[in-house]
Amino acid sequence: MHFLDQAKIYIKSGWGGPGAVSFRREKYVEYGGPDGGNGGKGGDIIFEAVAGLNTLIDFRYTQHFKAQRGLPGAGKNRYGAGGEDLVIKVPVGTQILSDPQPIEGTEDEDGYPDYEEQELLADFTEVGQRLVLLRGGDGGRGNLSYKTSTNRAPRQHGTGWPGQEMWVWLRLKLLADVGLVGMPNAGKSTFINQVTNTKAKVGAYAFTTTKPQLGVVLHRDREFVLADIPGLIAGAAEGAGIGDRFLGHIERCRVLLHLVDATGDDPVEQFRIVQDELAAYDEGLEDKPQIVALNKGDLLGQELMEDIAAQLREEAGVEDVFIISGATGEGVPALLDAVLPLLTEPKAEESADGEGDAPWSPI
Repeated sequence: MHFLDQAKIYIKSGWGGPGAVSFRREKYVEYGGPDGGNGGKGGDIIFEAVAGLNTLIDFRYTQHFKAQRGLPGAGKNRYGAGGEDLVIKVPVGTQILSDPQPIEGTEDEDGYPDYEEQELLADFTEVGQRLVLLRGGDGGRGNLSYKTSTNRAPRQHGTGWPGQEMWVWLRLKLLADVGLVGMPNAGKSTFINQVTNTKAKVGAYAFTTTKPQLGVVLHRDREFVLADIPGLIAGAAEGAGIGDRFLGHIERCRVLLHLVDATGDDPVEQFRIVQDELAAYDEGLEDKPQIVALNKGDLLGQELMEDIAAQLREEAGVEDVFIISGATGEGVPALLDAVLPLLTEPKAEESADGEGDAPWSPI
């Protein structure tokens, strides 16, 4: 299955059905009268977050979604049936954003206008979460509803109210507990393969990971979700390399696990570059709890690894830098032991709401 984390789609709710123009002819009713029923309401556009989806690839092949129109009313005061709602299923972690429109009169010398600010319309963070984004139009009135004491045989009717329509952007931000960050070829894919059942691509060249990977870590009878994103290089915030597009997938992580390649030319500089890119992304990533691990410890001597770790401790301002080997698994259990306590701490927003006493769960 191909991974796609953003898509643009067109959605339109259903029109209301037209009201009916009808007159009754009944025995013992001398003059009869109008009996046209109202039209049915148009279908709504509903978004629902469901389990089992982790990509927006379906929206690459289907971009237009239209709900059913309400059925027309009929004689004998029969109302038209409402149009069927259209439920669009999306992965948990999907955001719905408006499509910015150009602002008139703001063209620059090259003819490019400024655009409106993109608005967040919905954010689906739980399985089963539903939202009626566009409401269907109401049905038109039948001629019975127009009858008055002075207008005994009305022939007017409502044609039904139009539905709503708009273009929206879908953006997927994967939900994980721990996010892996680091320079390209730092061994992140090897690490996630070591601690999970993920079969991430591994190669002796940069950018083997071109899309986010998710895996479930089982350690000391505890489970948590680990996310691996493509490596960051200097200037990623300005679009260098793969850019910072995939950093959105670790915005909601509780902990960041920063892997540093011990065999690189300057491990301390590698650490500094990634930290600068996290800060440039400006979504609070640099403020998240972070664990630093010096990877590929099986390729260098212990004395040299300790020296590099000491330099990283001074640069990162942390008490400990873990020396591990993603290939052999050496030092990995101790690293995972350090991750678990950070996951049991309540989130800041939970503490503010007084809900921090609930036990931690990855679900």
